[in-house]
Amino acid sequence: MTMLQSLKNAVRQRSIHVCYVDTGSCNGCDIEVLACLSPRYDLEQYGIYVHNNPREADVLLIIGGVTPQWEDKLKMVWDKIPEPKVAVSIGNCPISGCVFSRPQTLTRAPAKSYIPIAAEVPGCPPRPTEIIQAILSVAPLIFKDWELRR
Repeated sequence: MTMLQSLKNAVRQRSIHVCYVDTGSCNGCDIEVLACLSPRYDLEQYGIYVHNNPREADVLLIIGGVTPQWEDKLKMVWDKIPEPKVAVSIGNCPISGCVFSRPQTLTRAPAKSYIPIAAEVPGCPPRPTEIIQAILSVAPLIFKDWELRR
């Protein structure tokens, strides 16, 4: 790897763009993700920026158990994110279905059966510090040796 490529990767790891998708949650995890944007946790001090457009994102945050309406749409959103990209499951619902995973319910957990998941943040809901730590932990996975992998 050249020095220029190393410099690019170092800069990219400090500028992470996130898009989050609610695939059918109770809004508990949604509130915690939005709390990350508050002055108390200040997500942007780590170089993490939230976008509503998946075409501008590096990381996809998945919140909530996957419902039948989101089975195809989740894959479509994942395909719109440019390479390099990773996905993170936030909360118990996209990991296991949690309390909604019962025989007669319309929850199709886990989310990793639809798209590849790089990290999982368990909890109902998880703390904002855990969410931030998960995003920061996948940053090296996104950009490490990206030019060599292309």
